[in-house]
Amino acid sequence: MISYIRGALEIKGDNYIVIECGGIGYQLMVSGKFMEKLPPVHSEIKVSTYMYIREDEISLFGFENADELNVFKILLGVSGVGPKVAMSLLSTLTVNELRLAVISEDVKAISKANGIGAKGASRIILELKDKLSMEDMIDAAYNDSVAVQTAAGDVRTNVISALTALGYSGVEAGRAVSRVDGSADMDEEQLLKAALRFMI
Repeated sequence: MISYIRGALEIKGDNYIVIECGGIGYQLMVSGKFMEKLPPVHSEIKVSTYMYIREDEISLFGFENADELNVFKILLGVSGVGPKVAMSLLSTLTVNELRLAVISEDVKAISKANGIGAKGASRIILELKDKLSMEDMIDAAYNDSVAVQTAAGDVRTNVISALTALGYSGVEAGRAVSRVDGSADMDEEQLLKAALRFMI
């Protein structure tokens, strides 16, 4: 199994890249979100990989980081979701946007991905409900930045952190959480769903 490839980025295709390593060019399918962040051609990069093997096919998939790779693997565990559909999802939504869509049961957001209808999106939400958590979203968002300490019992702080990690301003997130009635009696998922109604 190939865990990662480090080498020169030689080609950027529509949905793939080629990395030269040790005189060999490795073609990797990548998500649109990762493609947007790639450096210029001939830059040296390190890409996490997943090798997909079937009787008639061997494919390499490349990922921005271990978090994107792990979510890809989780998606492959959903019935009816193969690597192409999983990549389509990760091209349409960032990892954290996907987590938020699952947590908030946003069928519309998930069904924007090519190859996924409303029924498929509902199935994905149902099967991923216990596998993509808000805690992972917060951890991933701040993994490479200054650590943000949130107490285990501080539900409001964790929800605000999750919302800001997704691109909302601290003021917007704080205002939305404050507008939720009965927030003191809610857990993180309940409060996040309620707060999101005020972000639309």
